Amino acid sequence: MNPAKRIGLAVAAPVLAFAIAGIFASALLAVTGNDVAGFWDTMLTWPENRQLVNILNQTGILYLSGLAAAIGFRMNLFNIGVEGQYRIGTFVAAVVAGEAWLPGKANTLLAIVLAMVAGALWAGIAGLLRVTRGVSEVISTIMLNSIAGLLVGYLVAKVGVTTGVSTGTKTIPEESWVGGIQIFGDTPTELYGLVLLAIVAGVAFHVMLNNTTFGFNLRATGRSESAAVAAGVDVKRMVVTSMLLSGAVAGLIGMPVLFGQAHNYGTSFQLGIGFAGIAVALLGRNHPVGIALGALVFSFLAEQGNVLNILVGVSPDIVAVTQGIILLAVVIAYEFVRRYRLRLEQSSVAEQVAGPATEEAKA
Repeated sequence: MNPAKRIGLAVAAPVLAFAIAGIFASALLAVTGNDVAGFWDTMLTWPENRQLVNILNQTGILYLSGLAAAIGFRMNLFNIGVEGQYRIGTFVAAVVAGEAWLPGKANTLLAIVLAMVAGALWAGIAGLLRVTRGVSEVISTIMLNSIAGLLVGYLVAKVGVTTGVSTGTKTIPEESWVGGIQIFGDTPTELYGLVLLAIVAGVAFHVMLNNTTFGFNLRATGRSESAAVAAGVDVKRMVVTSMLLSGAVAGLIGMPVLFGQAHNYGTSFQLGIGFAGIAVALLGRNHPVGIALGALVFSFLAEQGNVLNILVGVSPDIVAVTQGIILLAVVIAYEFVRRYRLRLEQSSVAEQVAGPATEEAKA
């Protein structure tokens, strides 16, 4: 297949996906009696500067969540427990930073490292159960999500500090906060300083996947476990290591908000990010750049959806449904393009094989 066709097919998949999503979303709006034109006019309006910063902040957080899920997916492991690992890691970081065992930014660094360790260990439970007892990581991580939620809720109530009507961990000392980055002068909303962790993690993921032996073994095992075993790969060790890495990245998800805005972990801390990251990873096809685009799309829809009810009277739930439609549309579009590409490749091979045979027959 020539390069032009290859590029065209690569572009066709996302374009087709968003076209399908747009048609089905519009049909849903019409059936439910909502203003279709008003919905799209609001959704496609260029955000204000404050909204742009919110979108970028949420994109970085969702990107970390998507990377955590993608590490498992590339290994053919379905780590559904990113949410639990994220909550455990953030809680540990908040407690450690709140105790201020080290001064200033050293306290911040210690908390971040321990958040990664806590997330990794929590994910490692599922990895060990998989290799030692054959327990599906889907089942174990779902159960660990519930345990993490109950455990963190109990510990917050047990060791937390009650301020007004909310309970949370001790407030992190101000010298350990991580300041934001002022992008626009006309808005006080700042980009979280630690959202840059998403860039670092993305580059590290790309390098690991494409330039290391571990990354090669990860991809090989994900594509064919039996072939990886035949090549001498220790699949059990790969499973545990992959889950540990996935959990470590999950532990980073809450760091931008914890050190940039919340400064403690409490009942008001944002939930559901881990589950959203699974959808982002699938939307981005587990590719570092694709995950970034998927996180941007989800963040844009969420931010624009906040004003839908006010301006157009459309329920925010419609945005959640639209996100689901986009995800399904991506699956359909990529499968359609994959089959079309396979048909083209088969035709090309058939022509190449038939060419010499025809010349021999003429001779």
